[in-house]
Amino acid sequence: MGKKRIIKKSEEELLKEKEKVEAKVRKEAKDSLKKVKEGIVYISSSYNNTIISLTDPNGNVLGWVSAGSIGFKGTKKATPFAASKVAEAINQVIEKSGIQRIKIMVKGIGSGRESAIRSLAARGIEIISIKDTTPVPHNGCRPKKARRV
Repeated sequence: MGKKRIIKKSEEELLKEKEKVEAKVRKEAKDSLKKVKEGIVYISSSYNNTIISLTDPNGNVLGWVSAGSIGFKGTKKATPFAASKVAEAINQVIEKSGIQRIKIMVKGIGSGRESAIRSLAARGIEIISIKDTTPVPHNGCRPKKARRV
């Protein structure tokens, strides 16, 4: 096996390495302080829940809220009232992040779609566009063969 040798760095090398790390940390801190003016709000509304996520224009998630995380349980999570409460909660996240304009992307067929959009619009944030991104099948897969009795 032999002896293990420990390489000791000189003080100059340690200082250079420390400066590099500090410069990187400063740059990351400066990037995180940049206030985003525009954002994208994704509303996912199913028969069981309503989830709203807030992202920056690049798609990095800044915050999310769901009806379940607020405290609704069971079938109450899918109601329009719960969706409006979720929109109010995401509005607080939007205000904290300093976003003034948003694009809304709606996906799903739940009952909370419309009320979430209305609740966001009533909060005074400028809405640039509303887009429906619900997936629609184009004939899909082949159906099962007819059953012979």
